[in-house]
Amino acid sequence: MAEEVAALPSGSPRPGLAVILVGDDPASQVYVRNKGKACQKAGIESITRLFPAEISQEKLLAEIEQLNQDDCYHGLLVQLPLPGHIDARKVIEAVAPEKDVDCFHPFNVGRLLIGMPVFLPATPAGIMELLRRYEIETSGKHVVVVGRSNIVGKPLAAMMMQKQAHANAIVTVVHSAAGDLGYYTRQADILIGAIGRPEYLKGDMIKPGAVVVDVGINRVEADTPKGYRLVGDVHFEEASQVASYITPVPGGVGPMTIAMLLKNTLKAYHLQTS
Repeated sequence: MAEEVAALPSGSPRPGLAVILVGDDPASQVYVRNKGKACQKAGIESITRLFPAEISQEKLLAEIEQLNQDDCYHGLLVQLPLPGHIDARKVIEAVAPEKDVDCFHPFNVGRLLIGMPVFLPATPAGIMELLRRYEIETSGKHVVVVGRSNIVGKPLAAMMMQKQAHANAIVTVVHSAAGDLGYYTRQADILIGAIGRPEYLKGDMIKPGAVVVDVGINRVEADTPKGYRLVGDVHFEEASQVASYITPVPGGVGPMTIAMLLKNTLKAYHLQTS
């Protein structure tokens, strides 16, 4: 992406990404900071608008509309979660679809579902890019997605089942209503952990030789200078003895999410300036 940006004609506008962060959630702050660093590395202009948790919904929507109209920024995202008094759905729908590089707007979600996407949601796209780069076959394979969030579970299932290269999988989505989660996870050729429970998926819940992608990132108490350590939704030590491939936490899916976000920003830039 840095090479693509560097090759843009001299004097042409630079791709730009605007991020809105409300409140002082530590995890969100780290994620937004990493996005800024990645933008700088790729040559993408970036701005982060910080607002207190007490901001009114009306004021936040007005700020979003201002950035919708700002031609300097081709991608716009509002970092989630938002404070309880703000309706996240209204905020998501307020972002202009052509700048919705998170692919949360119903317009973009609908196009994704029918196989005509403008943007691909960053985390699912990052997962599929990992599978492609490591030449892991997905066609006809049983992919089990643990979790049904709008950010990962649902869109990833929709993408994996599309009749196209690096997809075309048999997809099962399981969640908290499953009586015996292991019954389903042990059938997976490719297991995606996105349930939000630290080290919940143990080694005996994984089919030998399966590919395991751990989307979770959880803080657990630990005897460290920070007082905690980061773990995924998969018990890495146990799972790594069984799986053929497994992503680490941190350092696996997270960096891919940011990379795909920047890829969407570049696509938005080209769509808006062509």
